[in-house]
Amino acid sequence: MSLPAALRRRTEAGLLVLVGLVVGFAYALASLGSSASLPADVVPFLGVVLGLFVAAHVAVRRLAPRADPLLVPLAVLLNGLGYVFIARLDEELAGQQAAWTGVGVAAFVATLAVVRRVRVLERLRYTVGLVGVLLLLAPLAPGAGPAINGSKIWVRIGPVGFQPGEFAKLALAVFIAAYLVERRELLATAVRRIGPVRLPEPRHLAPLLVAWLFALVVMMFERDLGSALLFFVLFLTVTWVATGRAAYLVMGTGLFAAGALLAWRLFSHVQVRVDMWLDPWQDPTGRGYQIVQSAYALAWGGVGGTGLGLGIDGRIPYQETDFIFAIVGEELGLVGATAVVAAFVLLVGRGLHAASRIEDPFAKLLACGLTTLLGVQAFLIMGGVTRLLPLTGVTLPFVSYGGSSLVSNWVLVALLVRVSDQGATEPVAEASAQQVPATAGGPR
Repeated sequence: MSLPAALRRRTEAGLLVLVGLVVGFAYALASLGSSASLPADVVPFLGVVLGLFVAAHVAVRRLAPRADPLLVPLAVLLNGLGYVFIARLDEELAGQQAAWTGVGVAAFVATLAVVRRVRVLERLRYTVGLVGVLLLLAPLAPGAGPAINGSKIWVRIGPVGFQPGEFAKLALAVFIAAYLVERRELLATAVRRIGPVRLPEPRHLAPLLVAWLFALVVMMFERDLGSALLFFVLFLTVTWVATGRAAYLVMGTGLFAAGALLAWRLFSHVQVRVDMWLDPWQDPTGRGYQIVQSAYALAWGGVGGTGLGLGIDGRIPYQETDFIFAIVGEELGLVGATAVVAAFVLLVGRGLHAASRIEDPFAKLLACGLTTLLGVQAFLIMGGVTRLLPLTGVTLPFVSYGGSSLVSNWVLVALLVRVSDQGATEPVAEASAQQVPATAGGPR
């Protein structure tokens, strides 16, 4: 039985107060650990940053009153902890991250205000899909932006640079969900047998092959292994959920294995990442330096961590972005790192819970796709930092420094909040309709 709207919002408010205390104490402790003094701006910090999160709560209270009460507090916790670590590592970047947090919360509120029902996005599927493709290919335009670490994923407009791929993923998730709602019956119908596997007509398999080829194109020209992998996993997962056929998982896994082998043979940067994943100590001061130092940081943190602000600053290149999870593990230890992992697991779980409760097939697939993006991206980067997987160059959602990632993830959470609210509202509306008394002339 679902909780009343008022109780959900009170629960959310209480959790936000608790999260605010955790983030505030963490900010103070990080400053004490690094400079042995409280920051002069601790009160303004708590007032401004926490005020933004209160604004997000007020927006949910007014625009999505029956939404899941855990989604926003979990996002705030991850965003707040990420800010604490960025402020501890680089004060200048911390100011920029605070500004991007404001933009992200504004985008969260705007998304809730504009998208009152997710069905609106389904009607715009082809427009949104075209926008997603253009955003994903935008870095390939002449003069769009510089190549960083071999990856061409940036677009620069004047002094502002951003990664359009972060927003392209959301647009493509909308398009894929809408397309599969329209074609899921055809894709679920098996008419051909290839060995033990039954498949639909080949023309209905074209989207899966196009997704595979498109991911390879992105990886080939932009050298963005993380986005290519995310896009393919997104399509494969939503296709499986829409059709319920394990054959797509088997075929998709085979296509992924073939694409990974092809990428390893053709692209030198993929070979380097795989080699450093298997044995970073073969070049510990060169190509394997980041992974080796990350391992030392995690080992130095142990179970309880060195303490906030007491880690070795500057040990790992790109510590505010790709390797911020290693800094979390060093200063908060296994306990703190596990807490961050648990927060992501809970956020993914609540997203899937929202998908399971709603009857609208498009909203269900959209929630599954968005949750897949969030969970797989977090898994990829945390797995890369701990050497469970090769590094893919994606950011840790909400925690890593980066405006594009932060804003797009706040929009993602807003869409999940909308799906959650819609899924909780529909059963209430249906129950009310069933309780309407019969008219005088109707059956008794």
